[in-house]
Amino acid sequence: MPDGSQSASPPALSRSPLHERHEALGAKFAEFGGWEMPLQYSGIVEEHTAVRSAVGIFDVSHLGKVVVRGPGAVAFVNATLSNDLGRIGPGRAQYTLCLDADTGGIVDDIFSYYRDDEHVLLVPNASNNAEVHRRLAAAAPHGVEVVDHHADFVILAVQGTRSDDVLAKVGLPVGHDYLTFVEADFAGDTVIVCRTGYTGERGYELIAPSTVALPLWDAVMEAGEEFGILACGLGARDTLRTEMGYPLHGQDIGPTVTPNEARLGWAVGWKKPEFWGREPVLAEKEKGARRKLVGLVSTGRAIPRPHMSVSLVPDVLLGEVTSGTFSPSLKQGIGLALVASVVADDAEVAVDVRGRREVFKIVKPPFVDPSVRES
Repeated sequence: MPDGSQSASPPALSRSPLHERHEALGAKFAEFGGWEMPLQYSGIVEEHTAVRSAVGIFDVSHLGKVVVRGPGAVAFVNATLSNDLGRIGPGRAQYTLCLDADTGGIVDDIFSYYRDDEHVLLVPNASNNAEVHRRLAAAAPHGVEVVDHHADFVILAVQGTRSDDVLAKVGLPVGHDYLTFVEADFAGDTVIVCRTGYTGERGYELIAPSTVALPLWDAVMEAGEEFGILACGLGARDTLRTEMGYPLHGQDIGPTVTPNEARLGWAVGWKKPEFWGREPVLAEKEKGARRKLVGLVSTGRAIPRPHMSVSLVPDVLLGEVTSGTFSPSLKQGIGLALVASVVADDAEVAVDVRGRREVFKIVKPPFVDPSVRES
């Protein structure tokens, strides 16, 4: 380099406290939101099928962890994030959105865990954790503390029809309702056992201090052996969530996409007097959004990929694919796309797949029947 200057090296990726376990299992790694995480172990289709038919375990410790605590913590979160915590109570979880106050765009989608009126745990996406923490910390009133615990906790997702059997064998509580959580003791520490997940199957997410990450992983893997448990990477997590039509921040939703366009109005407390972005999204709702997020199913053998154009005829562009994959369950190509709102919800459209106009049918997700809410 001239003048003796050196090129800046990229920042080191964060690693899960379970990294050595993943290496021992032969995981292939990839970067996710600044973290080096398992993409796959035995193969995406095999891992996907294990979750749909039995049980799989995912390390999703790259997800963010932000704690809001102090007098009025729930009221503060309710006045900032989109969904209405008044609809739930202690021991329940809720999907919510952090919106830009000026545009109504989705800064992040978040799960909130309502522990009590003075304690809310938020789980943002990995790449948005710092920004969500920054916005909340800057707005917090006196007495309310917003703490970033991104690297302090491990999160394991145990997903599939046999997930109850596995966790019961570990000695953790199971059987509580969807979107509820129970705290339990494990190895002298507290594990939060949440009936949540990103796969569409019945399952749990375990949030625990990083100090017990290894024994917790080992206990779940040992207990799950008789039920056919497989370690699953984020590749299978992506195919599973796409089959459910669950949006991925940075692809299907983001700062340029509103809840109305993403069809996430159910995650907005429209009757609340205050939340970030309320005015622009309420005005857009009354006027009607210009775009909408839809599901696509191939009528042939084509597989859609992000950024492929969607059209009615070659010169009438409707939008583009935001997520696309081969569905291991359906054995056909599926995807999500942001298209003009005027398009009928059952229309046939063309997707430009490497220069070929392939026919897809617009459908309403999920693409497969979920078991997530089964009691």
